[in-house]
Amino acid sequence: MAKKPKFAVGTIVKLKSGGPDMTVREPLIHYTSEEFLGSYSCQWFAGKKSEVDKFPEDSLELVKPEAKGA
Repeated sequence: MAKKPKFAVGTIVKLKSGGPDMTVREPLIHYTSEEFLGSYSCQWFAGKKSEVDKFPEDSLELVKPEAKGA
């Protein structure tokens, strides 16, 4: 059975090893089989510069939203 992406487009994630919060741009899909490849294209800002790179799902974790009005 094909693996399904754990994170949806727009989900805020970060590397388990640390680093900036990133937004999932897209799960990477094989162009012919259309199966999830186990990695994501993510985007973040380094100062004012937009950065994009690919990361394996196992290296990412969900960023939990902060409680507002605390």
